[in-house]
Amino acid sequence: MTTLDSAAPASPAVVPAAGRLAVVAVLVTMLLWASTFVVIRVVGEALSPGPLALLRLAVAAAVLTPFALRLGLRRPRGVRNWALVVAYGALWMGVYTVVVNATEIYLDAGTTAMLVNVAPILVMLWVGLVQRAGFPLPLVLGLLVAFAGVSIIALGDGAAGGSLVGICLGLVAATLYAAGVLLQKRALACIDALSATWWGFVVGTMVLLPFAPDLVREASVAPATALLGAAYMGVFPSALAFCLWAFALRRIDAAQLTVSSYLVPAFAVGLAWLLISEVPTLPALLGGAVSLVGVAISRLRPRRVPAPQGRTGEEVSPVAAAQ
Repeated sequence: MTTLDSAAPASPAVVPAAGRLAVVAVLVTMLLWASTFVVIRVVGEALSPGPLALLRLAVAAAVLTPFALRLGLRRPRGVRNWALVVAYGALWMGVYTVVVNATEIYLDAGTTAMLVNVAPILVMLWVGLVQRAGFPLPLVLGLLVAFAGVSIIALGDGAAGGSLVGICLGLVAATLYAAGVLLQKRALACIDALSATWWGFVVGTMVLLPFAPDLVREASVAPATALLGAAYMGVFPSALAFCLWAFALRRIDAAQLTVSSYLVPAFAVGLAWLLISEVPTLPALLGGAVSLVGVAISRLRPRRVPAPQGRTGEEVSPVAAAQ
């Protein structure tokens, strides 16, 4: 779940030939990312959030290393660009992964996926506040609807165990996700997608190294299925999915491609039901659906107005800027 848009769109002559492959790549990516939420629920019984995140990122970095070296690994230039790479690697790849793992101690896979997908609204709020792009009506309405959805989840399940803690953790994860997207988007101006992803995994792994002793201890008694599950997340939803996402982004408009992330919660709910017989509660389903509707509303673009005579180009809306 990233915006690796460092590559320019392919020429019109190339798009029709690779269009179907790009669509397949998108669907596979969404399915792999959704499967993460399900696997965490299973593996989390044997590995705690920090060690699980460390193992996942270490595997992802190891898998991508030969490809990054063969295709030409680039380094960020300058202190500022290094700071951007380190920041999103630490916050997004590292801390975010731990927080998502912790969230699923309290919440089911589907609810967690729905909460995390509030992140696009946070991205656009940042664009409106910091970049002074303003707050168009769709953004304000979407924010209110999404907040209502989160409130439904909280009021419906708040009395059940530590679900309120899980909701708070899920929103923290969404905030870290949004911060990582914004930081990586700026870093991609000076580094290619594959190198940016590899450096992010490496930085995230280094940040989580304090969990190494716990990982060794827990892995020594964990069942093989748990270790295989963690390895699966490193190879497929992390390394492979990021590469497929970059492949699709070269052939599909970035704004259209970002909307596909709405498939993740639906896939997560379906996979959780099929694989581990887990279905979110009715308030979680209703609140999650309302939140995603709010996200969709917030991303509506204002109708394009033809540029006055003598002017070229068009105004860029805050929604487009966030994408």
